[in-house]
Amino acid sequence: MNKTKLGKSDILISELTLGCMSLGTEQSKVDRMIDYAIDSGINHLDTADLYDFGANEEVIGKAMKEKRNQIILTTKVGNHFNRATKDWYWDPSKKYILQAAKDSLKRLNTDYIDFYMLHGGTMEDPISETIEAFEQLKKEGLIRAYGISSIRPNVIQEFVKQSSIDGVMTQYSLLDRRPEEEVLDLLRSNNISVLSRGPLAKGMLSNHAEKLINTKGKDGYLDYSYDELKSINTELSILIKDNESMNELALKYVQKHPAVTSAVFGASSLEQIRENTDFDHSKLLSDQTYEQMKRITHANQYDKHRLQ
Repeated sequence: MNKTKLGKSDILISELTLGCMSLGTEQSKVDRMIDYAIDSGINHLDTADLYDFGANEEVIGKAMKEKRNQIILTTKVGNHFNRATKDWYWDPSKKYILQAAKDSLKRLNTDYIDFYMLHGGTMEDPISETIEAFEQLKKEGLIRAYGISSIRPNVIQEFVKQSSIDGVMTQYSLLDRRPEEEVLDLLRSNNISVLSRGPLAKGMLSNHAEKLINTKGKDGYLDYSYDELKSINTELSILIKDNESMNELALKYVQKHPAVTSAVFGASSLEQIRENTDFDHSKLLSDQTYEQMKRITHANQYDKHRLQ
């Protein structure tokens, strides 16, 4: 599996990223899933302090204890949570980020975080203060690089202007092409990597699309109706060639854009990791198939948080 530089950093991440939110907290199961991902060529794990109120970081810390040098680790910050009461509030303050980073390091049982991301963000945030916190952590050697996880183009633009971020995680799939208009080219022109989350659109672009469209898509998805989702699935199925899968098609669609460094998929089982890795990664999506996929869907747009 190819590995590409994260932004302007010296970090190399695999073209697929294992999103860890749904791994669960059963240690033996998490160990097996992370081992399988690594054996499949994935070196990048993505978690957040809020996932399972810190428990997700803890199981990942134990799972990677003997293989830390094989893993590029991402975690996120900004949701000030109370583990006992299971509630949280948004807090992008410098004071909180500096303390939360130390808490994450302890739960992850590591001396450093490879990539640290703000887990959201608004235009009302103290953005310069947030950036100061990340820069301080980087200077202290507690993190190697930082970025943001956001679907708000105006917030992303502010961090591009004011900071030295190396990556942005944003929702992007064949059914959610909003970043194509305002975000992807902006980030590429500033040498900032895009980590595409949700490339399978809640599974509606997966091998199980028909079933999941009937459940998760019954009320539509973004600006697509239920009937449109069914029609798209039928048309995409025709494009699948021998030995290919819908998962492969969906992942390779987002990877086709030159701004995208890694496609981030979530998994709660070994089988889901297998479905997202068991194909020929050296075989690129053809220009013809790429354009056909674009014609089957449409270039939807952000209706809020637009660039100024």
